[in-house]
Amino acid sequence: MGSKGRKTPPLVAERRPRKKTASKTTKSKRTPTRRGSGGGSRRTTRRKTRNPIVAAFRRLIGWLVALVWKLTSRLALSVALVIALAVLYFYAQLPEMSALLDGRTRGSVTLLDRSGEVFAWRGEQFGGQITAGTVAPVLKNAIVATEDRRFYRHFGISPRGIAGAVRINLAEGRGPLSGHGGSTITQQTAKLLCLGVPYERAKWKNEAAYEADCRRTTLWRKAKEALFAMAMEAKYSKDEILTIYLNRAYLGAGARGFEAAAQRYFGKSANQVDTAEAAMLAGLLKAPTTYAPTNNLQRSRDRANLIIGLMQAQGYLTAKEALLAKAHPAELSQAAESRSGGYFADWVMASGPDFLTRNTTEDVIIRTTYDPRLQRAAEEAVKEVFATKVRKGSEAETAVVVMSADGAVRAMVGGRKTAIGGFNRATMALRQTGSAFKPFVYAAALDLGYTPNATVLDEPFTIDVPGSGPYSPKNYSRDFRGRVTLTEALQHSLNIPAVKVSEAVGRENVRKIAADFGLESDLALGPALALGASESTLIDMTGAYAGILNGGSSVTPYGFVELRLKGDRAPLMDQAGGMGERVISERAARSLIYMMNRVVEAGTGQRAKLPGWQVAGKTGTTSAARDAWFIGFTADYVAGVWMGYDDNSPLTGVTGGGLPAEIWHATMLRVHEGLPPRPLPMLIPDAPRNGEPRQEARPRESRDNAADNILKEVLGALLGRRN
Repeated sequence: MGSKGRKTPPLVAERRPRKKTASKTTKSKRTPTRRGSGGGSRRTTRRKTRNPIVAAFRRLIGWLVALVWKLTSRLALSVALVIALAVLYFYAQLPEMSALLDGRTRGSVTLLDRSGEVFAWRGEQFGGQITAGTVAPVLKNAIVATEDRRFYRHFGISPRGIAGAVRINLAEGRGPLSGHGGSTITQQTAKLLCLGVPYERAKWKNEAAYEADCRRTTLWRKAKEALFAMAMEAKYSKDEILTIYLNRAYLGAGARGFEAAAQRYFGKSANQVDTAEAAMLAGLLKAPTTYAPTNNLQRSRDRANLIIGLMQAQGYLTAKEALLAKAHPAELSQAAESRSGGYFADWVMASGPDFLTRNTTEDVIIRTTYDPRLQRAAEEAVKEVFATKVRKGSEAETAVVVMSADGAVRAMVGGRKTAIGGFNRATMALRQTGSAFKPFVYAAALDLGYTPNATVLDEPFTIDVPGSGPYSPKNYSRDFRGRVTLTEALQHSLNIPAVKVSEAVGRENVRKIAADFGLESDLALGPALALGASESTLIDMTGAYAGILNGGSSVTPYGFVELRLKGDRAPLMDQAGGMGERVISERAARSLIYMMNRVVEAGTGQRAKLPGWQVAGKTGTTSAARDAWFIGFTADYVAGVWMGYDDNSPLTGVTGGGLPAEIWHATMLRVHEGLPPRPLPMLIPDAPRNGEPRQEARPRESRDNAADNILKEVLGALLGRRN
């Protein structure tokens, strides 16, 4: 046995397959002997009968697996080929990266104040091209931490991110594609590029419709977005993709791109922002309008703190750096914080050519007459008076305009709430002017040679208006003062003398002078013209008063000084001033200023007095107190104030000499702070000498009636003698 055992290994090695077969056969035959005769025999029989079926089943399974594998592999290969062709198609259409940085279809307008500082923006602001390599590293990190933490590791799409977003959406009861998108920065950039579809005016109703279509989220569009994103990954480097994203993302308040947003909110370049500012900018990506710091600064700061936490969690900030950033939140620039000039900016935009303002495709810079210090003065005055002297909850509105004597508008309040694109009561609201119109009646008289000492009889007066019947004006006080000078009539805003003077000099002369001063709206034709029955805007009324201050020349209110394209030095358009032709003589204008000064010193406008300054002005209150005005000036500035309800409801207990005069006073007190007082250019009339006959302003019809009465008296006397 031992010798056989030593010889066996070589034989087994040479004839192993045959030995193995024999061994199996032998083993099969021996098995029943070892395990028992009965049971072993039955088990062996059963195995022999099952083997063909099992083998057939196994062969079937193998065939099916092979078939599925063959089909799947071919299908996968086909899908991969289709995807590759689609990616190649988008790849071939992608231009150079630099051509994609500014994709705006509209240009921007930057408005500068009188000192050359930015105070407002309109259109889509683009601050200039920045790159992922030059932008502040903390801003780059904030964006990646917020939007796509795996940005530098994926191939354009993130299956893990998409699956997580779908899971969150379903858990929150939304559709799988509604809410969280799981989009990578590359996919977001693809959407910003509208998947390569350019804006065509002929195809789209407007730009808003185009952008809405670009933002649509459907399964098919998501698939195209993924293909476009992969093409971008093949075409551009990661930093080039991020550069496109940095320049095209919309970040609220008309800012397109992070450079424009940094300048818009912080007055600095995106290359210079600190951690808190970077976090605030990155936080805008989720909802630009909602989180815009100009809309709600605290909400924007809360969002920024969340971003700082993400940056710390991902290792971009240490705990100390994060704590420091939260302790020193971002502060808005003065221009962004004040939100001033909204009404003024809208007015200037509307006054320029549309193709260079509201519909510009260029980046335009407009220098204006706007003065932020005077704007703050007007806004603070309105807030102060309404907070302290107007009942809480009142819906009364007001408007304020401040301008120089040449018509250069320095400040404008179009309503109690600052708004962009809202209803501007200073320039759009046509309201009856009331007694604020009376200076133009007396301007006509003074220009015809009357003096401030000319007299008129304040007494019951009726005039027959053809087609309308008798017209009997009444004074506000319902009494009569007898003979008064023109100065006294204006000083106390007497209605009957104003109508008499208008009739004496001729309504057509009054209308012409008012129109030449800039009140070009439809002027009343009847005798009520003298009492301000016509309508006008506050800015036109203030401009007309500026014409009185400057010596009697017409004024066109203006805010536009110069317009040029960004990057150009030479202006495309400019304006030297708003002075026009002479309307009344300088002597008449200076005499009228004296009369209006008496209104403030001893008449209806005494609440407008400014300590140390000479002030001239006029109150105005319309029928049923639906409108209340005070317009006046010093030697330096003209200001107009209107107050009323938008629905034309009557004011309660308000006249032009009340709240409007107080708003005017509060405004001009701030406007003149730090300025040396200057005297008004007024002509004080000589006191009449005893026995010297005075001029009398009588209606033309009254003069004719007086002649008729004298003739009747003479004839009556003669007839009496004959009898």
